[in-house]
Amino acid sequence: MTTRRVQQVLADLQAVLAAQRILPGDRLPCERDLARRLGCSRETLRKALAELEQAGEIWRHVGQGTFYGPRPRGHPIRERILVQGASPLQLMQARLTIEPSVAAEAALLASRADVAYLTDLVRRGTGATTRTECEEIDAAFHRGIAEVTGNPILLGLLDYLAGVRRHAAWQREWERTYRRLGVTAFTERHSQQHQAIVDAITRHAATEAAEAMRGHLMTIDDAMRAAGLPA
Repeated sequence: MTTRRVQQVLADLQAVLAAQRILPGDRLPCERDLARRLGCSRETLRKALAELEQAGEIWRHVGQGTFYGPRPRGHPIRERILVQGASPLQLMQARLTIEPSVAAEAALLASRADVAYLTDLVRRGTGATTRTECEEIDAAFHRGIAEVTGNPILLGLLDYLAGVRRHAAWQREWERTYRRLGVTAFTERHSQQHQAIVDAITRHAATEAAEAMRGHLMTIDDAMRAAGLPA
C-alpha cells in the first residue's frame, strides 16, 4: 500500500462526505460500505480515516461508530485513563476473554466473501517482511473477524483493544518480544495459526474457531512473558 494510494482514497472519501452533505455530528457510513464505494480495501480506508482523525475532521466512539467533525470536548477523558492504566498483561487477559467468543460467532455467520477476505489477509501476513507490516496485517485480521459478526458492540470492543495496543507500555513490551522472536515467528507460526482460525470459520465450526483463537493468543501471551512481560 503506497502513500499515494492512501492520499487518493482520502481525497475520494472527502468528496463522498461533501456530496452526501454530512454535517458535524453525523455518523459516517460503515467501513464496508465506504470501502465498496471508494473501490479500496478496508485497510487502505482505515489509513485514510486515521489521517482524518489526526486532523480533527472525524472522531470515533467505541461501539457507536465514526462521526464527522471535531470530537466533543471532554469526551475521551475516561477512555484515555483506561488505556493509560492498562498493562500488557491485562490487555492479553481481555483479548483471551473476548476474541475466542468473537471467532466462534464469526464461524456461525461467515459468508464466502468474508472467508476470502480473511484468507487474503493470511496470505499477506505470510509475505510480510517488516514489523510494521506484520502488525498492520495482524490488526486487520483480528478486526476482520469481528467485522464478520456484524455486531457493532463486538467491533467496538476490538477497536478499543487495538487502541490499547498502540499505547507506549504495550509497544515497549512488543518491541522486546519482536526482537526475541524475529519476523519468522509472524510470517510462519502466526500465519499458520491465523489459517487454522480461518479453516474453522470456513467450516462454520464455532468451537474449533474459538479454540484456535485462544491457542493463537496464548502463543502471543507466552512469548511476551518469556521476553520479560511482568506477571
